Amino acid sequence: MAVKLHRCSVGWLKIGAHACWKVQKALDDEGIEYEVVKGPLRDREAIKELSGQPKYPVIEFEDGRAYREESKDMAARIRAGKLFDQSA
Repeated sequence: MAVKLHRCSVGWLKIGAHACWKVQKALDDEGIEYEVVKGPLRDREAIKELSGQPKYPVIEFEDGRAYREESKDMAARIRAGKLFDQSA
């Protein structure tokens, strides 16, 4: 099952503390296929419509569900193999 990773447009920023990078690295490390959808830094209306809040990163599943938590919690869930659990 492929997912979309909605993240900020600062994709070159690959440091451990950056929220979007933490989640993207966890997806990479676990071999999960995903499409990166880079969003704007300021006008986040589209991400608000998708997830109900304005923060990145957001994972969008094929069925349209959106998953958003603090990045450390998202990365932990991915690494635990629970990304696709329906409670997301």
